[in-house]
Amino acid sequence: MKDPIFYRTVDIDGLNIFYRESGAPSRPVLLLLHGFPSSSHMFRDLIADLSGTYHIVAPDYPGFGQSSAPDVKQFSYTFDNLSVVIERFIDRLQLRNISMYIQDYGGPIGLRIASRRPELIRSLIIQNANAYNEGLGDALEPLVAYIRDPGAAQEKEARFFLTSAATKWMYLNGATDKTRISPDSYIIDQYYLDRPGNDEIQLALFRDYGSNIALYDEWHRYFKEHQPDTMVVWGKNDAMFIAPGGNAYRKDLPNAAIIQIDGGHFLLEEHHEQVAGLIKGFI
Repeated sequence: MKDPIFYRTVDIDGLNIFYRESGAPSRPVLLLLHGFPSSSHMFRDLIADLSGTYHIVAPDYPGFGQSSAPDVKQFSYTFDNLSVVIERFIDRLQLRNISMYIQDYGGPIGLRIASRRPELIRSLIIQNANAYNEGLGDALEPLVAYIRDPGAAQEKEARFFLTSAATKWMYLNGATDKTRISPDSYIIDQYYLDRPGNDEIQLALFRDYGSNIALYDEWHRYFKEHQPDTMVVWGKNDAMFIAPGGNAYRKDLPNAAIIQIDGGHFLLEEHHEQVAGLIKGFI
């Protein structure tokens, strides 16, 4: 029997954090952490598929989706700060023994939390979320250049990733069947990106992305020391976080299940049922 899905908001340090929730707190906890430029909306089908089995929670980060989006003068948009907000969100909802699903930006946010608070984590489900240099594809080169030198010319190139053409490309590139990708997804994401001031929020996070790469060794130590149960489900056609990045997790997590799926960066758009089945077998 399926559980209803609720759409809630909680105050975290003066920020309204929106989240989707389904299932009784007594069930195994599945925390879904979204990527750029999306929100918890990217998990809508997966939540429906898994409803009735888990206590599912999917928040929007500050600056994303339905959560508060203070301007860059009011809130410092770094991955460290986003992880602190989500960690406090976890504590507010009293989530424990968490199976954490991380995609794209969900990787650096979730892995910061996991390495700080390993006792919270039961398992990791990693989907196109990078923690190894092998996973950085050539499509990211404009962002890498902007990290190295955030000058005007580099910013102009980085801003391409905020355009409707780029958002649509992120969804369609590498997809097995483009007719299964709902246009609602990239149109909704673009709506949020186009809000006044959101470009400065996203550029701040682009500039801070190098802080994630600097933490790779720390995350590898966390993997080696704690050996969390891990399943990697990877859209192998992703041009940004490429397939070798998924396989690389086995270096530090030799028991990880690694499944490369014929899809793109937003794998769940067309393969959510397959991923839901894998999660049920894993947890």
